[in-house]
Amino acid sequence: MKLFIDTANLDQIREAQSWGILDGVTTNPTLLSREKGNFRDILHSICEIVDGPVSGEVVSLDSEGMVKEAKDIATIHKNIVVKIPMTLEGLKAIKILSKKEIWTNTTLVFSPLQALLAAKAGTTFVSPFVGRLDDIHNIGMDVVGQIITIYENYGFNTEVIVASIRNPLHIVEAAMMGADICTIPFAVMEKMAKHPLTDRGIERFLEDWKKVEK
Repeated sequence: MKLFIDTANLDQIREAQSWGILDGVTTNPTLLSREKGNFRDILHSICEIVDGPVSGEVVSLDSEGMVKEAKDIATIHKNIVVKIPMTLEGLKAIKILSKKEIWTNTTLVFSPLQALLAAKAGTTFVSPFVGRLDDIHNIGMDVVGQIITIYENYGFNTEVIVASIRNPLHIVEAAMMGADICTIPFAVMEKMAKHPLTDRGIERFLEDWKKVEK
């Protein structure tokens, strides 16, 4: 399973990249608004740090505007993926962009039927938001499982990015289901490497090492 980081913060991206596990980055207007600088410059800088897909999002609501924005965003770097919202206008834009071989990431997906439509329109990636589904008392990971099954049934090439991850258990479930990608906030990514028994074991080894004759 590929691991993306869900942030526009360059320091966090550099740190995660230094761990040797980072495959890509997802951003959105909210994440970009928290950083200083022009969004194009930020996205380009991210692409220089991580050699993998980097998602930047359109803000237009009509297909014509989405396509125009997407063409512009795609010129930032060869690794750019354009996030398109899951709407009927979004589907129109995805179809046009797929024919132009511009990578797309269909975002704000909350049902298997939305994911099915996005795949048929030709999206490169689809992003079900599991945390937001959990917030309204649905089980987000159930939707991910349904999407994976549908894609396997019909041989879709669209990759599933599990998004809106709130805790490490979401990542475990996604990996067990066979999701292609998880996009993970930095704080959650840090937790993946931690375990109290690991910390306790290191402390014990260091205590015992003091007793070894040097």
